Amino acid sequence: MTNKSFPYKRFRNIGVLTVVAVYFLILVGGIVRSTGSGMGCPDWPKCFGSWVPPTDVSQLPDDYLEVYKHQRVEKNQRLAGLLDKVGFDTVAGELRDHPLQHIETDFNVTKTWIEYINRLVGVVIGILIFLTVLYAIPYLKSDKSVFYLSLLSFVLVGFQGWLGSIVVSTNLLPVTISIHMAVALVLVALLQYVVIRSQSAFITPRFEASKQLFFVIGLVAAATFVQILIGTQVREEVDTVAFEMNGSNRDLWVDQLGLSFNIHRSFSILLLALHLYMAYLIYKLKDRRLNMMTNWMMVLLVAEIAFGVIMAYFAIPAFLQPLHLTIATLLFGVQFLILIFYYYASKKAVEKPVVVLN
Repeated sequence: MTNKSFPYKRFRNIGVLTVVAVYFLILVGGIVRSTGSGMGCPDWPKCFGSWVPPTDVSQLPDDYLEVYKHQRVEKNQRLAGLLDKVGFDTVAGELRDHPLQHIETDFNVTKTWIEYINRLVGVVIGILIFLTVLYAIPYLKSDKSVFYLSLLSFVLVGFQGWLGSIVVSTNLLPVTISIHMAVALVLVALLQYVVIRSQSAFITPRFEASKQLFFVIGLVAAATFVQILIGTQVREEVDTVAFEMNGSNRDLWVDQLGLSFNIHRSFSILLLALHLYMAYLIYKLKDRRLNMMTNWMMVLLVAEIAFGVIMAYFAIPAFLQPLHLTIATLLFGVQFLILIFYYYASKKAVEKPVVVLN
């Protein structure tokens, strides 16, 4: 009989806490974007050359704008040279020619501390994932994949931190922001899979697996992933329009958006249809836990659509921007959770060995 030992519970608890923390970081990141605080700290990992950022511009040298612009441009040139060597000539060229890297933002204490808090949350997540790896060591005896996938998540966090430094050095180059978002979603999915896999021995198979339903759930999750990335591109267009219009006339911003916005809006109709079909198939199983997760998925979907409509027709309220992004990532997370749970709860799922952690 499977033993729900302390190491098992400890790993499960730290894993769940880490997933929640990542979602919180996505929310904070959304607040950073909506308040225009992405360049609140012009360097990385320090903020204005210090581990604790300044509270007044008088604490900075008179030529601080030129100093940090020069540092960023130098870093970008080194990165562009590396990209040239590995064959990414086009990306390297875009990085060298990106005009915004030469634009420095004046010190704003509010924006600086918003970005600084964002970084602190990232550090906390790094610590949590390190503990996840540490607490996964006992699984080397029973399920090595749990340990190695936990280790991979730690590597991804390191990569995400480095990518964050590139986002700063390029002054929010659009392609870097999209990659940053994609890595965050992959990290969420990976952590959720590791947590569910670690307790898969306690999930009792209760229905026959259906390739059709498994495909539909996977398709919905993949489509949502793509929709989030398209939404990130829309957000980049919003930032560009806001910059060009000096932050004024918000009611005109939507009319200035390009193809990404139209695709994002039209694709949401297809996503709604896919969600309804997926929910119909799951409800037919009459499984309590799957039904509960599906209910949450539909609630999040309705909220996401409602927020999207409000943003499109009511001048893109700033407070809704981070909520719209966070709910989208939560929606993706619930879909991926349903996918994993469905796999382990189906009778054709691969039987896992009894887990006894001492």
